[in-house]
Amino acid sequence: MTQPHAIQPEKKRILTGDRPTAPLHLGHLVGSLQSRVRLQHEYDTFILLADVQAMTDNFADPARVRANVLEVALDYLAVGLDPRHCTFVIQSQVPEIAELTVFYLNLVTVSHLRQNPTVKTEIQQKGFGEAVPAGFFVYPVSQAADITAFGAHLVPVGDDQLPMIEQTREIVRRFGGLYAPVLTEPQALLSAFPRLPGLDGQTKMSKSQGNALFLGDSADEVKRKVMGMYTDPGHLRASDPGRVEGNPVFTYLDAFDPDRERVQALKDHYRRGGLGDVKVKSHLVDVLDGVLTPIRERRAEAARDAGAVMALLEAGTRRGREVAAQTMAQVRQAMGLDYFSA
Repeated sequence: MTQPHAIQPEKKRILTGDRPTAPLHLGHLVGSLQSRVRLQHEYDTFILLADVQAMTDNFADPARVRANVLEVALDYLAVGLDPRHCTFVIQSQVPEIAELTVFYLNLVTVSHLRQNPTVKTEIQQKGFGEAVPAGFFVYPVSQAADITAFGAHLVPVGDDQLPMIEQTREIVRRFGGLYAPVLTEPQALLSAFPRLPGLDGQTKMSKSQGNALFLGDSADEVKRKVMGMYTDPGHLRASDPGRVEGNPVFTYLDAFDPDRERVQALKDHYRRGGLGDVKVKSHLVDVLDGVLTPIRERRAEAARDAGAVMALLEAGTRRGREVAAQTMAQVRQAMGLDYFSA
């Protein structure tokens, strides 16, 4: 297992990451992981395993979060994220983030958090009703602390996360106006690929919705899930003309089949009729098998030495804390809280 890289301050810095509530899925692969693999060679990349944020709606099951820290780390290594080029950090082991969050909470109003469209949507999706945990409600502030603790210049996100980045930018500006401009104001780096729908045709592939195809799924499991995918409900017989728009099978082919001419030919055939769902799905199984087999093999290899993976996480977290401590020292000085620095 390779050792983490040294911090490269001459490069612009990126912060990205995931809540370790389950292993990662195909939506993560096209939405963020593939771009992270590319960006790790261009930027000083920090990848946060956001276990504190995962606890906001999994507080009754901390063992689940702990177990999935390793699972997500295995997914990172399997897709090609390389600790020689990026730094993996476990959020809970960087207490400076929590300290920053407490200070930032004084710079944000409750009404402003209530109006955050990302928070409103996720509260509705999770069915909290009026019983929203305070930790979940304020996680945009925690996310701002994540980003600024590491001095990130860029944060890769989907367009649904833009309100989170704007919240961070507002906090940075307010802090600078009140105290001193010591924090880096981040920019969003938008994902080039739209959100991958769930296997059931829902807008979002989600771990919690049970409509995900995971990176570590076996070949048999991939086939079972694909053959059960939602398609065009009006396409009852192979001879019927079918609808491609809104059909997840074709969305997945657009995302994963490199043969664009072949995909277009399948779409044309499906639209005019004479192409059954089973045949299209069987082709998708073959395409996904080509994508996932090397990922599955690398994941299994890394999983043989879980201790080495945890050692990488420990080394990366140590390095991340060094950066966060530097930020925290500047913040305390700006706020006049550096009582014993002399």
